[in-house]
Amino acid sequence: MEKKVYSTSGKELRTITLDDKVFGLPVNDDVIYYAITNELANMRVGTACTKGRAEVHGSNAKPYKQKGTGNARRGDKKSPIMVGGGTIFGPKPRDFSYSMPKKAKQLAIKSILSMQAQSDRFTVVEDFTVESGKTKDLAQILNNFAKDERTVIVLKDDDAKIKQAGRNLPFVSFLSFNRLRAHDLFYARKVVILESAVKNLSDFYAEDKEAK
Repeated sequence: MEKKVYSTSGKELRTITLDDKVFGLPVNDDVIYYAITNELANMRVGTACTKGRAEVHGSNAKPYKQKGTGNARRGDKKSPIMVGGGTIFGPKPRDFSYSMPKKAKQLAIKSILSMQAQSDRFTVVEDFTVESGKTKDLAQILNNFAKDERTVIVLKDDDAKIKQAGRNLPFVSFLSFNRLRAHDLFYARKVVILESAVKNLSDFYAEDKEAK
């Protein structure tokens, strides 16, 4: 598959050949679903907590005698059916995270990359950085490719300057080629990938590397 490479000003420069083993695979909806679900589960804090009847504040004394009052029999004020009582089967702090097979995760990423590459949401741009670290300089570049849309920029390395410039752009997220997130890639309306990142992805997700 061939894609056009654009300059930061939006002009067409040349074409680049995308590796079909990374950008030309059939889309596997099932593995994409599992990868996104796994990422969301791993992000959960799991600190929700409720108090049971043994934990709420209150007396253990019987509020009134068992018989003769005309009221329903009542054990104590901490009963779950009383206002201010304990909670039945309420949430407790827990770890929601779990691991996913490495090959399945890689297949999900490659499926999403293939899906995006086969659409008009995928743009290859020449390598650039924002030396000034200013938001307006990055926004000026992105205006040539995305208009206030959810945008993912795939970097060739961990570029601190370009990330600094994008901190004030709420619709922009940055991913390094070796730390991609399925959720961000799948829901991106625009994927801007640097030219060197395309080559790095081809090497990183090569089949011979997976087999090692």
